[in-house]
Amino acid sequence: MHVLGPNDAPVTLEEFGDFQCPPCGALSDPINRLQQDYGSHLRVIFHHFPLAAHQHAREAAYAAEAAHMQGRFWQMHDLLYREQSVWSKAADVRSLFNAYAGILGLNVERFKKDMDSEKARARVDSDQKHGASIGVQNTPTIFLNNKALAPTALSPADVRAAVDAAVKSAKPSS
Repeated sequence: MHVLGPNDAPVTLEEFGDFQCPPCGALSDPINRLQQDYGSHLRVIFHHFPLAAHQHAREAAYAAEAAHMQGRFWQMHDLLYREQSVWSKAADVRSLFNAYAGILGLNVERFKKDMDSEKARARVDSDQKHGASIGVQNTPTIFLNNKALAPTALSPADVRAAVDAAVKSAKPSS
């Protein structure tokens, strides 16, 4: 799994995301800030859920997995969301993804091979099947301690409020 934060954190935020989904991109930095702000109290998990309607989403997921194979998943995750408006409209996303790999200091030749690997495809497919099996249909879908947040409660402020409440309720009263 792609995890930030400790396994024993009292609150887990699980996101099913699509790198080409604008609302997912809008939540990327706020979720990163939440993890930084709450530290040991929050674990963040990212699952791939590329939507068929997004032409380059699956390929972006493969790029993130190829970066993961060199220990840079979260850096590629952040870069893909930050540059979403550029690559999502590009005719040749591969050249951009290869350039991003270079920016992140990855071995670009290995990155290219890993993007096309069965391992990358299997990981993305596995995440997508898992999401579908628990009712995920759209992105972003966010679970907080295994409870789905309402699609109408996915603004950065709403997600922060939900995490705030979950962390407060998870802390033992003294």
